Amino acid sequence: MNNRNEKLTNGSKIVFIAVSLLDILIANGVYAFLVNSGVIVVPEGLPGDYDSGVICATIAAIIGIAFYGNRIYYHRISIWHVIVRAFRLSFIQALAILALVRLTSGVSQSVLRLTAFYFVTYFALILVVRFFERITLNRLRRLGHNKRTVVFVGSDPAILTVYNDMRNSAATAYNILGYYSNGHMENCPEGLHRLGSRDTLMNRIKNHEHPFDADVVYYSLVSSMDYPDASCMIDYCDRNVMEFFLVPRILSTLSVRLRPVQMSGLIFFTNHSNHINRLDNRIVKRSFDILVSAIACLAMLPMIPFIWLIIKIQSPGPLFFCQKRTGLNGKTFMMYKFRSMHVNKDSDRKQATKDDPRKFPFGEFMRRSNIDELPQFLNVLKGDMSIVGPRPHMLYHTEMYSNIIGKYMVRHFSKPGITGLAQVSGFRGETKEVWQMEERVKKDIWYNENWSFALDIEIVFRTFLQLFTHDEHAY
Repeated sequence: MNNRNEKLTNGSKIVFIAVSLLDILIANGVYAFLVNSGVIVVPEGLPGDYDSGVICATIAAIIGIAFYGNRIYYHRISIWHVIVRAFRLSFIQALAILALVRLTSGVSQSVLRLTAFYFVTYFALILVVRFFERITLNRLRRLGHNKRTVVFVGSDPAILTVYNDMRNSAATAYNILGYYSNGHMENCPEGLHRLGSRDTLMNRIKNHEHPFDADVVYYSLVSSMDYPDASCMIDYCDRNVMEFFLVPRILSTLSVRLRPVQMSGLIFFTNHSNHINRLDNRIVKRSFDILVSAIACLAMLPMIPFIWLIIKIQSPGPLFFCQKRTGLNGKTFMMYKFRSMHVNKDSDRKQATKDDPRKFPFGEFMRRSNIDELPQFLNVLKGDMSIVGPRPHMLYHTEMYSNIIGKYMVRHFSKPGITGLAQVSGFRGETKEVWQMEERVKKDIWYNENWSFALDIEIVFRTFLQLFTHDEHAY
């Protein structure tokens, strides 16, 4: 192992050990605080003495660290990843505390309350500590500690994608030496320096010389004739304990950005990786949909007679407005709403406008307050829709915009929603110009590819807030 890798590995181990010890100390502090401070009612027989408390808290902390120990020393870890791992760490520790207390004391009364308080307190505290640890580690890296040294080989534009991503998301974690190439890289930023010729580099390696010392090498293929050089570079990295990453040229030669996916042990590249369609994510999302929509439908039942009566008084016609919309995978489904307009022949072609004469007074109130959307919870129960997702459009608009906007149909890789990211981001209501629909489509595609349960909760919360604020696009 070269000196740089040995120093980096030792530094990471020190960070891991230090942070793990701090996690154990925090676990003991939280347990002692809850048991001895009087914040909660402590059941009789609960381990509260010093020795027993230390044993319980320490074992729980070690169990949590074994599953979800900190990874802030990783050079490519996002803030969201830190939050998720802190949540899981806290949850595992809370379960361990529950089991240990039951096993060591036999106490069952109020133990769940202790566990819940432990989880909330520990999670809040460890989250704050994680961010301070992250700030401290980044400062150390700015001083030159725990950095990974990077060398690029090749001048393909894909190299720039990797370089810019490093500079933007993890600037303090990498020391980028530069790149080797037979020619200068086009549009090369000032901070990325050419270290020499690629051919000269490969000749030196083949002559068993040691032209550079790095932790990571990113290598881009020039053509299929470059495979022998790639194999030579891999051998060089293996001999000198350097990580090797092949940067596929296809990412830059096409006009779209492709993402790697793994199937059957092989790597493929796709233009859209819909995170929302993973099996585990579909189960979580569907469970949430069924629970919330079932509650909403039960709450809606007492309202229906009053809504029906007012609609009948102001406008002859049915209670519900049923319209074919475009759903998952471009398939058609029947969407339900409380009718907010007079029966008219343009309902399947024309969007509602601000002073639309087709609306009757109570219908306009329902649209502004979103009451007209409530029957769509029935669509959610049926499985045609989700609570959060791209808004379903009428068939006429699907046909029209799919011929104008190239990526329009991509939004249909997920179930349509009652509310969506586009709607809470200012792209709600009538689309007077094509650019407005283009922006909506961009938001919908981003939602599909970056879905998380937390994102759904955020969108639901922002939708709820809109009920109490005037939205000029709500008509």
